[in-house]
Amino acid sequence: MNYFSTISERCEYLAKYLVENKSTVRETAKAFNISKSTVHKDITEKLQKINYDLFLKVEEVLQFNKLERHLRGGEATKLKYKKARGN
Repeated sequence: MNYFSTISERCEYLAKYLVENKSTVRETAKAFNISKSTVHKDITEKLQKINYDLFLKVEEVLQFNKLERHLRGGEATKLKYKKARGN
């Protein structure tokens, strides 16, 4: 399903979604049923040329996610092993 009429529109829409929801690239991709690669390329490369102010906001969220990812990964591993034990 194509939600967007132009690539620029898609880039800005994905970026606004990511910033407003403080979501990850993976969560954003899942919300729009597109690949992580597409989301990442749109919000890090193309968006910079389209809307620089929005790009800076996206960068803040991505930096926060990067700093926090070890916590999310640890929690996911904990849940995985808890589920495997049947708890």
